[in-house]
Amino acid sequence: MPTDANRQFLDFEKPIKDLIDEIQTMRHRQEKTKIDFSDSIQKLEAGILEKRKEITHNLSSWQRVQLSRHPDRPYTLKYIDKMTTQFVELYGDRNVKDDKAMVGGFASLDGETVMIIGQQKGINTKMRQMRNFGMANPEGYRKALRLMKLAEKFNKPVITLIDTPGAYPGLEAEERGQGEAIARNIYEMIRLKVPVICVIIGEGASGGALGIGVGDRVYMMENTWYTVISPESCSSILWRSWDKKEVAAEQLRLTAEKMKGFGLIDGIIPEPFGGAHWDYQEAANILKDFLAPVLKELKTIPAEQRVSNRIEKFGKMGFWEEV
Repeated sequence: MPTDANRQFLDFEKPIKDLIDEIQTMRHRQEKTKIDFSDSIQKLEAGILEKRKEITHNLSSWQRVQLSRHPDRPYTLKYIDKMTTQFVELYGDRNVKDDKAMVGGFASLDGETVMIIGQQKGINTKMRQMRNFGMANPEGYRKALRLMKLAEKFNKPVITLIDTPGAYPGLEAEERGQGEAIARNIYEMIRLKVPVICVIIGEGASGGALGIGVGDRVYMMENTWYTVISPESCSSILWRSWDKKEVAAEQLRLTAEKMKGFGLIDGIIPEPFGGAHWDYQEAANILKDFLAPVLKELKTIPAEQRVSNRIEKFGKMGFWEEV
């Protein structure tokens, strides 16, 4: 987790940055003059927490999108590290190669062995290039499906952590069957005989998210988004410019609250005040404590019933009118 000195701040987080800068100045002055500023520093730290609370409760849709992309936000491997033990990463789709944008393997979650799979963005420029910015190729989705089938073979639950700006749209991805790979995953995930929980931990864009997004329960973390297209792309199509991205974000109804209202997700997982990037361990603990009872509940349902419920759940999504 970044230190206060190394944190990056979004525009609407500036009031928090000002308080942190003030604390650092005061600490420096304290070292230099040997005058005790502990009480003042304590008040400023309490002010930071209040500002984080205030920001969390007054976010627009576009600000939620910005938080979901925050450069300090924890990604899949960070959650795996903080909330599981004995993680054994598995590689490759047994066909083309190992896609670094998709990670997965067996791990122990609260004493329960699970298969945990998710998209991984890079933590710096070099890693982002290696991870392809979290945009999986077809072999990434085929790798994910291979791991899900392996989990089914050993009767272990599947947890997917979704965080992608979309499936990779490159020519080589299309040549290797990007659309077919995602469609195959959707088809197969509906029929998996083990419990499946999907959690959007960052960006949930288009088919890139759906490729590992079909489960008995689908949840969104508080500061995430889930929709068919990014606000920027939507703005460029409708207004031929990215300038209307804030309007597009509102019109797309992409926040967790809106998705819950539409019945497209089953619940919203809270984050530390101000966003998951403020405290990785707390964010992971919240997620872990949320998932553990859901897993126990799903395990009590017979496999055939779970599959039937899953088909019914996704079959009745959406609104339509017959004329």
